[in-house]
Amino acid sequence: MASAAEQLAANLSWSSFSKAEELKKRILFTIGALIVYRLGTFIPLPGINPGAFAEAFNSQGGILVQLNLFAGGAVERMAIFALNVMPYISASIIMQLMSSVDKRLEALKKEGEQGRKQINQYTRYLTVLLAAVQAYGIALGLEGSTGTVNGVATPVVSDPGWFFRLSTVITLVGGTMFLMWLGEQITARGVGNGVSLIIFAGIVAALPTALAQLFTLAEQGTISTGILLMLLLVMVIAIVVIVFMERAQRRLLIQYPKRQVGNRMFQGDSSHLPLKLNSAGVIPPIFASSLLLLPVTAANFSAAPGSGSADWLQAVTAALGYGQPLHMVLYATLIIFFCFFYTAVVFNPAETADNLRKYGGFLPGYRPGAQTTARIDYVLTRITVTGAIYLALVCLLPEVMISYAGVPPSFGAVLGGTSLLIAVSVTMDTVSQIQSHLVAQQYEGLIKKSNLRGGKPRR
Repeated sequence: MASAAEQLAANLSWSSFSKAEELKKRILFTIGALIVYRLGTFIPLPGINPGAFAEAFNSQGGILVQLNLFAGGAVERMAIFALNVMPYISASIIMQLMSSVDKRLEALKKEGEQGRKQINQYTRYLTVLLAAVQAYGIALGLEGSTGTVNGVATPVVSDPGWFFRLSTVITLVGGTMFLMWLGEQITARGVGNGVSLIIFAGIVAALPTALAQLFTLAEQGTISTGILLMLLLVMVIAIVVIVFMERAQRRLLIQYPKRQVGNRMFQGDSSHLPLKLNSAGVIPPIFASSLLLLPVTAANFSAAPGSGSADWLQAVTAALGYGQPLHMVLYATLIIFFCFFYTAVVFNPAETADNLRKYGGFLPGYRPGAQTTARIDYVLTRITVTGAIYLALVCLLPEVMISYAGVPPSFGAVLGGTSLLIAVSVTMDTVSQIQSHLVAQQYEGLIKKSNLRGGKPRR
């Protein structure tokens, strides 16, 4: 049976949306912030030759394709937002891992709002450090790169040296910190999670171009019409599966015993402990693709033609190339590993069982304490297995189709399962928050009409 909130949400209409002035302001603020982000992806770094870098980028592969997708095309233009919010995401995940290992950080996390602010401050410091290291590596890679302009090999950096390296580090770190601040402002004053929406905007911006180029390949005869229709069908099926699986839950029944307050006896109540089928979200595919494609990127940047190391690195690149069997096997293995690893970090069965015991709740047929912990852990492990297999299939099935259809890897990054997973998940979360604002606005209107705010009733 649907709850009162779900019934109210089902009755929402455009008239209720037109009355939600606060929600419209939040949506306009979010759109304005994303426009600022998109403008920044077209401002190039100072001191580079855009034409030479475009040629050098087209000859690269590996993680650059995925990073360029998440950055909304800023990497292929080497814009000031080339690092995007990836250092901030990495820093946040590292802090979450450290919070489960370090007792001081774990105690700080339990201090409430003040502790959360302190951990966020540590996350910002770590973001600056990670962004600086990555920016310095990018500066060194740019200095050693050349591109072909009008048939002539041209260095990407016109004036290499410490001044270029320093300016690159300052610009890229400043761009990452600005995006981090912009994401926090979207979360506080807009609608949805700001960091996720920034990545979502980059993926959506690349989707029309990828689809147009895909249809162009079909017109040129590079791929057949049947393969094109099959790719589109796989995309639609993947979206439907993602929506269904991301909403799937395993609910454990919780009973609360009868209790007496004064002379009154209150009947026992029942509730549910919802366990998401995919507790790790989109973290496993992002981590798996980053780790797996890192050797490919290192080979493309570090290998010198004619050297002994170049042959070894080229062999690694070929074995871990897009669509290769070894690549797919390792990709699926890493996704499954990170599903279990991240679920263990974000969900603690012992802590959940202890909280149930404190509030008098229990699982029917299981004693509070160790038995409840074992039951929650057993159920969580089984649904995590299902969630990990689902993530692996969603991420690998489009890749298999694309690799055998002859579609370039750049299109595969846009039309692949990881991109669809992020886009669909962020869309569902944003729509859910919009519905929550509309429901709250309707409840507020009901409260005003019924004079429940302590005001004097009308005569």
